[in-house]
Amino acid sequence: MLVRRLPDPVPPAQHEVAASYIGRLATLHGLDINDLWVQVTQREQSGGMRRVIVPERLAALTGRTIHALAGALPELRDPEPNWAMFRHQPQTGCHRCDSKHPGGKVTRLLPHHRYVCLRHRTWIGPPDVNQPAADLSEIPAIVHSQRRHLRILSRRGWAATYDAVLTAFSFCGHIWDTPNPPEDRRHVWHTWDARARALIPDDDESTAFRAYSTSKLFAAVYPEAIDLAVLIAAPYWRQRANGTLIEQFQFLDEVSRRVSYPYTDKPEFGDAIAHWAIADSWRPPSAPTNTYSPARLRGLLPSLHATQARRHEQSALWFSRKRKAGSPLLRHLHVRPVVDRAWAPDYERTEGAIWHSKRTDQQFLDQIAREIMKQTRRTPSDPASPTDRSSPHTTSGLS
Repeated sequence: MLVRRLPDPVPPAQHEVAASYIGRLATLHGLDINDLWVQVTQREQSGGMRRVIVPERLAALTGRTIHALAGALPELRDPEPNWAMFRHQPQTGCHRCDSKHPGGKVTRLLPHHRYVCLRHRTWIGPPDVNQPAADLSEIPAIVHSQRRHLRILSRRGWAATYDAVLTAFSFCGHIWDTPNPPEDRRHVWHTWDARARALIPDDDESTAFRAYSTSKLFAAVYPEAIDLAVLIAAPYWRQRANGTLIEQFQFLDEVSRRVSYPYTDKPEFGDAIAHWAIADSWRPPSAPTNTYSPARLRGLLPSLHATQARRHEQSALWFSRKRKAGSPLLRHLHVRPVVDRAWAPDYERTEGAIWHSKRTDQQFLDQIAREIMKQTRRTPSDPASPTDRSSPHTTSGLS
């Protein structure tokens, strides 16, 4: 198929989805998006109806080299990148970065470790309802945490960092999910509430409703989440979390030094941090539940799904009236891989997975002891037998 070069082939944005770039080119030149999409794509090799980009055709269309296009568009890279390192859902990025790219909305496929645009100090993600990026100029701690996040990535690799950050987000969700504000004003709950009020103004109910985004709640806890992620990703602290009672207390003391712990005095609400130390710290990092597929049927990117829009409206309405933030964090799909881990029981509803993610009861301890014994092939008479394991949280009477 002969593809003619466009007169105004604007460059792609970094990490832009190919369909987004082709859509902008079609808009700028008054062309039909799907016609242009068919010209530069071919059916996937599996024989399905979906189509994938042909780099040579896109290069002919834009007059740019394949190498230059692949530098910006992950879908054109050969060999293909490890899609598990990217979010499976394309999203909007920094609106200030996008302002220099004409032709319409820029949709990007960002790697898991990108939460802040360091150049413009704006909050990017996780993917939500594609609202404009939030300005962080009044909360520099969040910007600084992105740099610390990148240092964890450099030191521990993407898989351990991905699991650690999401696990830390889930801890923050549980801590923030307390039924009433803690009386101690030094409790981290009040720090997060202050950041949330800066990102989601509470002048009145309608203002909070319009400004609400669950993604902004992730921004509010991001600094403390990175504090915890440093521990969770470190082999030294994972070993202590899974070690003797003394070592487990050392781990929990370090958690307490970084965030408020214990975060509730009501045992019926469980303890997600103690649960992770017992059940998850000795297992490999959890992997993403879904991965991105570069093939798609049409050139038009799907708009916000009605179910997702309805869920957002319900969360916005609830938050504008109650300002309860922990529950939306725990129910967001972004943390689902660590709230509902691959080795946890299957629950039909999210509430069941959240309840399980903070269990520390005796039945749960016995179950974990059996799993560890099965793996290590130790006998009950072994002095280091996992049947002797108990929760430091339970032993200290904190649960």
